[in-house]
Amino acid sequence: MFVKKFWLTGLGLATSALAQDDAKGTSGESPGDDLYAKDLSSCPGYVATKQWETRSGFYADLELAGEACNVFGIDLPQLKLEVEYETADRMHVKILDTNNTVYQIPDEVFPRPGQGQWCSPKDSKLKFDYQADPFTFTVSRSDTGEVLFDTTGNKLVFESQYVHLKTNLPQNPHLYGLGEHSDPFMLNTTNYTRPIWTRDAFGLPNGENLYGAHPVYFEHRKTGTHGVFLLNSNGMDVYIDDSNGQTLEYNIIGGVLDFYFMAGPGPREVSMQYAEIAKLPLMTPYWGLGFHQCKYGYRDVYQVAAVVGNYSEAGIPLETMWTDIDYMELRRVFTLDPERFPAELVNDLVDTLHERNQHYIVMVDPAVWSAGPNKARDEGLEADIFMKRANGSIYEGVVWPGPTYFPDWFDEATQEYWNQQFLDFFDGVTGPDIDALWIDMNEPANFLNRPYPGPAPPAEFAEENDNPPDPPPVRDGPDAPIPGFPQSLQGDLAPVDVKKRQAHGGHGHGRGRGRGHSPGRWSKPHWGQGGWGKGNNGRHGGWQNGKQSGSGCGTDECKGLPNREYILPPYMIQNGAGPTLAGSTADTDLVHANGLVEYDVHNLYGAMMSSASHNSMLARRPDVRPLVITRSTFAGAGKDVSHWLGDNLSEWAQYRFQISQLLQFASLYQFPVVGGDICGFGGNVTSTLCARWATLGSFSTFMRNHADIDSIYQEFYRWPVTASAARNGISIRYQLLDYMYTAIYQQNQTGTPCLNPMFFNYPQDENTFAIDYQFFYGDSMLISPVTEENSTSVSFYLPDDIFYDWGSGKPVRGEGAYVVAEVPFDEILVHYKGGSIVPQRVESAMTTYDLRNKGFNVVIAPGLDGSASGTLYLDDGESLAQEAISEIEFSYKDGEFSMTGSFDYDAGVSVETITLLGVEKAPSDEMEGAEYDSENQKLVLHTDVPLTGKFSTKLA
Repeated sequence: MFVKKFWLTGLGLATSALAQDDAKGTSGESPGDDLYAKDLSSCPGYVATKQWETRSGFYADLELAGEACNVFGIDLPQLKLEVEYETADRMHVKILDTNNTVYQIPDEVFPRPGQGQWCSPKDSKLKFDYQADPFTFTVSRSDTGEVLFDTTGNKLVFESQYVHLKTNLPQNPHLYGLGEHSDPFMLNTTNYTRPIWTRDAFGLPNGENLYGAHPVYFEHRKTGTHGVFLLNSNGMDVYIDDSNGQTLEYNIIGGVLDFYFMAGPGPREVSMQYAEIAKLPLMTPYWGLGFHQCKYGYRDVYQVAAVVGNYSEAGIPLETMWTDIDYMELRRVFTLDPERFPAELVNDLVDTLHERNQHYIVMVDPAVWSAGPNKARDEGLEADIFMKRANGSIYEGVVWPGPTYFPDWFDEATQEYWNQQFLDFFDGVTGPDIDALWIDMNEPANFLNRPYPGPAPPAEFAEENDNPPDPPPVRDGPDAPIPGFPQSLQGDLAPVDVKKRQAHGGHGHGRGRGRGHSPGRWSKPHWGQGGWGKGNNGRHGGWQNGKQSGSGCGTDECKGLPNREYILPPYMIQNGAGPTLAGSTADTDLVHANGLVEYDVHNLYGAMMSSASHNSMLARRPDVRPLVITRSTFAGAGKDVSHWLGDNLSEWAQYRFQISQLLQFASLYQFPVVGGDICGFGGNVTSTLCARWATLGSFSTFMRNHADIDSIYQEFYRWPVTASAARNGISIRYQLLDYMYTAIYQQNQTGTPCLNPMFFNYPQDENTFAIDYQFFYGDSMLISPVTEENSTSVSFYLPDDIFYDWGSGKPVRGEGAYVVAEVPFDEILVHYKGGSIVPQRVESAMTTYDLRNKGFNVVIAPGLDGSASGTLYLDDGESLAQEAISEIEFSYKDGEFSMTGSFDYDAGVSVETITLLGVEKAPSDEMEGAEYDSENQKLVLHTDVPLTGKFSTKLA
């Protein structure tokens, strides 16, 4: 949901921390015509005055090379350079102040990788070189000497509120990342700014900062791919331009330069190396990959039940029903509307969903209603966990319920407070027994923001702006009977036949049982478990001066420099929310419980709420994998949560750029489960756009239809063409669900992306570098959606390789060129990539519980060399600690199909069909149970192979 913009261009802006403490308004000079202009020509840069090497790195002292320029703050006269070769593939380069006063991200928020591990420089794939006067440095490949990062000719600026570093790049570079954004997947490299500052961003505007902060980029060259991650949570503008040679520059309003360089050499390897830094992403429950439905504006529990019933009647699988803030009493968190969503009826709804093997999710926002007594506010006051101003008073903003307080995630008592709210409310009596969680507005969003719209206090401002609005009229029941639901949810209507399916059975594990435990065969050691050498002390205390924390910061260190301007800093980043940092969010001069200022940690708020909510869901169900879907993210948050892409619009352009956003999060930022609001959140969708979106959305790892309160109803069953598209798309999705579940497991174990840009599979094919309207679902299924309005054809690129059509299995030889195909409104183009073996369920089902009772069809799509391979991961689908798993490896070579691996989890089903594609002629020997399709060159073998042991058979 979105936050209205209330900043006014004519109002004065705060320029000092003291002036910003006034809750009624701000004062100060106008920022002028151009907030972003800069002249750094007078800045002297730095000189390396002392340097020394250790067996694992390089260190130097840096001093200001001349008279301070003090352009956007005060130049720091002395700095430290620390270079550490952490692994053969990763180098850590850090430039920081000499006394650990400048803010750094706390270790508990972002644990540093590889603490105590090191690699000898001679064994590293990366090499660090520097020039002493003026200080510049390069990072290059050790084997070829190719320069990857080069600050030559560009002076370092390191001030109290501004840090500037520029690297030279080759002409026409292929850059990806620096999100969250809605721009093309391959970034523009001419006069292009990527602002990074989390904010409420209704409509996902192009060229602006959005909900998440991910200061990492991949650069792909035909000679290899490398990655650069800057561990810094301050606001920044990353500027890319080619007007005076191709460059990329960082303009940061605080913190230190804390770089991790990743060697690759391929794009998939860089993703895996980034996962080692940001932590491996969490594993999702199997059912979470089903189809989800929501809308802001479902007026009562009867309407929610009716939507579930309508999906069943339409024959469209619905796994999970969601409710937006409508379920709350006047939009207050941890409450139920007693008239529209009374507890007994909500729990009847949830019980019925569980009996039907379906699931239920609701939203929780961080902001707690503050204008009157209520449990969440009162217990928060008692625990003293709300964010405060510098003078110690509690900060009050305005969000959906009106005046609100915001939890301070840095306060040690906040986790216990949050756990207790979840335990008390989501107990199946007071509130719903939810299966997963949706968290929103956690940038944090705030309607009452700087500069304040006049002197109105929060309560008056909330009333003037209708926060909260009047709820809809109360009804006595639904408009029509709801088949499959109990009489309590029928109101005064005549009784209906309630057909209950098999009990939920442990929240949807489905068939299958364990046969003992085996460790993951595809996993690799986590940091601290590998063999990269022993810790190193070295000279001057060694890495981080011998500190045991990853950051090198002591308990009272790295809290941030004093006397800074927190609302409107001297260098103002290009914040799309307004002309100050506090636009549409909490004031950035607030002081957290541990002394950190919101100015420095704003970008962490959503990620910290994510981790706290993950922990609270574990407190409710300790043995079950938490599924938490968040809006605001920071680097590394994928270890705790999954992501939806925020408040998009029902427009064709947004349908198209959803693909870029999916690839950003899944393939670059390590969020394997991600998706946008299908059919669009804001505005009114057309039936044909919704149909196309239903098919495309079937290949996002998180699949949810969601609409705004002012938008028309857009459930898939509303239009015949959309209903047909949804049935078709979900049918393919569900048949491939175990294939994708396996891909997500591999990403959870190794960081291997579950969604792949085309160039990840074809890194030498320059035609693929900029493609962001096609992608690989897993690494084997090529998805090529129609992207033009009212079109029934698509022009799609096929690399020089062999592919096979999803529907028929017919071979399609790619020639490194675009091909045109006709695609009806209710279909989407899907191809198997040659060289793949894809395990599929033999057919779809109405729920993932039922799907797990279906057998498998193993599809073999031979590559140009005639061979193929694939994998299948099986477990119970939901347990946090698995008693048994199966990791099955398929191979096809020289006409023989084999199945090997571990088989400790008994899925209770078998391989019912083996389908071999690309068979040019019928087998000479008759095979029992075999069917040959000469038109599509397909051999289908009907069989019954248990998934409990090795198997092989000759097929050709």
